[in-house]
Amino acid sequence: MIVSPAFAGKRFAVLGLARSGLASVESLMASGADVTVWDSREEPRAAFEGRCTVADPLTIDLTGFAGVVVSPGVPLNRHPIAAHAASFGVPVIGDIELFAQARADLPPHKVVGITGTNGKSTTTTLVHHICKAAGLPTTMGGNIGLPILGQEPLASGGVYVLELSSYQIDLTQGLACDVAALINLSPDHLDRYDGFAGYAASKARLFQMQRADQQAVFGCGDDDTLAIAADASASHLQGFVHVIQPDALDGQSAWPSLQGPHNLQNAAIAVEIARQLGIAEDVWRPALASFVGLPHRMERVAQAHGVLFVNDSKATNPASTAPALGAYPRIHWILGGLPKSDDLDECAPYFSHVVAAYTIGEAGPRFAEILDPVMPVTRSEMLCDAVRQAMEAAQPGDVVMLSPACASFDQFRDFEARGDSFRQIVEALIEDRAAPCPPGSGAPEAGTA
Repeated sequence: MIVSPAFAGKRFAVLGLARSGLASVESLMASGADVTVWDSREEPRAAFEGRCTVADPLTIDLTGFAGVVVSPGVPLNRHPIAAHAASFGVPVIGDIELFAQARADLPPHKVVGITGTNGKSTTTTLVHHICKAAGLPTTMGGNIGLPILGQEPLASGGVYVLELSSYQIDLTQGLACDVAALINLSPDHLDRYDGFAGYAASKARLFQMQRADQQAVFGCGDDDTLAIAADASASHLQGFVHVIQPDALDGQSAWPSLQGPHNLQNAAIAVEIARQLGIAEDVWRPALASFVGLPHRMERVAQAHGVLFVNDSKATNPASTAPALGAYPRIHWILGGLPKSDDLDECAPYFSHVVAAYTIGEAGPRFAEILDPVMPVTRSEMLCDAVRQAMEAAQPGDVVMLSPACASFDQFRDFEARGDSFRQIVEALIEDRAAPCPPGSGAPEAGTA
């Protein structure tokens, strides 16, 4: 794990003992800090009895504490811990801020911080993949993978690649990324912010924490991202702000896991980050071709009889589905679930790529009404039926794609369960077109409807 003498003898409270909280506690204790822990659940609290103080930080005097470490899931705009800590002048921070404070005691390294509304995980994983291809000591963490404090420190010359949500940035004060990137912005998590402007301001703080001589990389797909890039240009030295142009990056057809306009932008940002890390084209270009995408994000799950099956279950809103539709010219589109919006306007520019649509779940009837005038629509209701119908209709060269534009909770536990079910159904039907639907193939689960 990562430890630091910077924490020795200091007092911290840790609220929430899930993965990042546990890693924070262990790191602080190993560093010689005096730690108070709390969780609403009894079991994780009991694990620390006798090892440190177990007490709710809302009920204790926080005078002299160096910080209250909370999970990114704690809503600072509503949770009383924010006001309680402020009354003692104690900062509310997260594990990324602890990492930032520990950096001075780590071997020489660089930190890459990547944020945005969509594409963070793919871009972070791709940068990590390119760094490994370059032979650099590297690890990834933050909003993906293992908690960063729970990982072993990298050898000299290493690169920490961090996916950072707005929540994590909110809890961070001093993370000066050697390279920071903002992919895009669209309305999200507005229950945590004072409107979209507050959400955008949270993302912008990643660049405000940088020094003027650190690199900043931006996508070019929306005006709000470009506005933050303009602000960064005013605070950074000339030549240290880079707005990428995806169309200038050629060769996408050779990168099977990076298809679609959104992935071209993700790749272009990753390439610019690689350049700023000193990684040459003869390294990053083959790495783009060998990259295997994340599960449930434009994941190629099978190919049979000339038909490609793509699992994009992570696309839980129309904005994230739209570029997936732009990735292929002939798509049998499976969509629906628990809707986040009442329209598919953001997908409309790519309707010409859709051969037929197959609607499922709670949003199915409404989406069928929208799509009926512009394309053939089958009201499938269940995922198993949709896959079977699409498979029967698809011709060689076509793509059967699950890209729901909806949350999963009407029929599945989460988007991972939905994507796993899609994969299982595809595999079963390829093996035997008459196979019955495998368990969990779309019938509502108890407690999730």
